[in-house]
Amino acid sequence: MKKVGILGGTFDPPHYGHLLIANEVMTTLNLSEVWFMPAAVPPHKNSQKVSDVADRLKMIQLAIEENDKFKIEKIEITRSGPSYTYDTMKLLVATYPDTKFYFIIGGDMVEYLPKWNNIDELVKLIQFVGVKRPGYSMNSPYTINEVETPEFGVSSSMIRKRYSEGRSTKYLLPERVREFIKEKSLYGA
Repeated sequence: MKKVGILGGTFDPPHYGHLLIANEVMTTLNLSEVWFMPAAVPPHKNSQKVSDVADRLKMIQLAIEENDKFKIEKIEITRSGPSYTYDTMKLLVATYPDTKFYFIIGGDMVEYLPKWNNIDELVKLIQFVGVKRPGYSMNSPYTINEVETPEFGVSSSMIRKRYSEGRSTKYLLPERVREFIKEKSLYGA
């Protein structure tokens, strides 16, 4: 059975933190691949402006192009309405019956799992992987595979803020992604 990690998010923009987490989880759990799954309308970010889907897809493609075990999964951006993990994973499990899915979340999300839509059904479909983060407990009523990764304190919101302030983003995200952001004048670049 193929083992695939799912790393969801807005990826606005994708950065080295995303790539580091994907690689660490993949190697630690001996996964075949990690699929980056951009959300169209994340339920928890309804009021936040998110960059155009085509631009986010292109940035992910540029970010992962050097690793043939990293793929893009477009299921959430092809569906309309808010993206709920349960609905998405139910479709993926039905589409790929010979695949075991490992859904990767940050340690900050572990404590919110009881509030996730249809969580009791979701945990029957997938295995959660919690990436440890300083200051967050990995305690959960649900089974979590814990993976320790090197700390890299970068976030997409921090990068967007740096662009809007005209500050450097070098070494925070892949150079090809930085070039694309500049070319498209994203985030005030």
